[in-house]
Amino acid sequence: MSGAAPDIGGPLGAIERLAPAARTALRLLSPGGRRGLSILVYHRLLPARDALFPGEMGCADFERQVRLVQTCFNLMPLIDAVRHARAGTLPPRAACITFDDGYADNAELGLPILHRLGAPATFFVSSGFLDGGRMWNDTLVELVRGAPGLVFDAAAIGLGQFALATLEQRRQTIATLIGHLKYLPMEQRLDYVNRLAADCGRWLPDQLMMSTAQVRQLHAAGMDIGAHTVNHPILAAMPAAAAQAEIAAGKRALEDIIGAPVPLFAYPNGKPGVDYGAEHVAMVRTLGFEGAVSTAWGASTQPDDVFQLPRFTPWDRTPLRFVLRLARNLTQPAARV
Repeated sequence: MSGAAPDIGGPLGAIERLAPAARTALRLLSPGGRRGLSILVYHRLLPARDALFPGEMGCADFERQVRLVQTCFNLMPLIDAVRHARAGTLPPRAACITFDDGYADNAELGLPILHRLGAPATFFVSSGFLDGGRMWNDTLVELVRGAPGLVFDAAAIGLGQFALATLEQRRQTIATLIGHLKYLPMEQRLDYVNRLAADCGRWLPDQLMMSTAQVRQLHAAGMDIGAHTVNHPILAAMPAAAAQAEIAAGKRALEDIIGAPVPLFAYPNGKPGVDYGAEHVAMVRTLGFEGAVSTAWGASTQPDDVFQLPRFTPWDRTPLRFVLRLARNLTQPAARV
């Protein structure tokens, strides 16, 4: 295997050799009852690694990680974990898999893997991008990805020009643009992105997000559907009434699509105290959700508070590092509001 690219999961034999020791150590850190829930969060799922974003998850990577989680943890649906956490009956080494935003590849590529492995997952969907929508950050990614020449011109929104000679410069351009626009008011952010798209004069992909049929397909396959607002705004950057309307409308739209309750919510972007505040946690409770998740790493410091459950983003390239990071994740308190 000398010279081969590293893979995230490694051979199944390595997973099996690691499992007994991992289960023993993880049980100490994740004893069950009300404590020790590990929640993984994914976004895109690609057929192969993207040269522009080599850290994004490929199908083979994802399958190996799911197998590892099944081997070392008690993998369960998130709604079951929420209810067990509230009742104080979580099993040891409890873990859940979640996806955010509602990308079509989750259904096209992820569902067959989950189905084949018998693994449950929860899909948090921003309802406003279904059936041909595109998230603003993906518009920026595709604009920079396909930009001809060696310069990206963002003068139309007052940000000047960016060098594009290398993949690293394109990555940095994307990160800088997203960083500048992320916390602007939603309408202004969309206006800026639309200006850049109009200037480019190129076709941009319009099938990145799920269709309503795919949402129904996931639900019919036994996966849970969670709400993620309509337009994925930063709730803390909005007036309170608008934020509540976004949360409520996203829930209602998904319930209409699947014909069933949607009891779980994910805060867009999800950083406690930055992207959402205590008032948004109160809104989620009031609107009838049973639980909600953030993007804070670590273990919950308030195990009875199921409206700010932390989640872990799994990037590690080997089974041992993956398990060690999950273990470390269980030892540090998660941020919350």
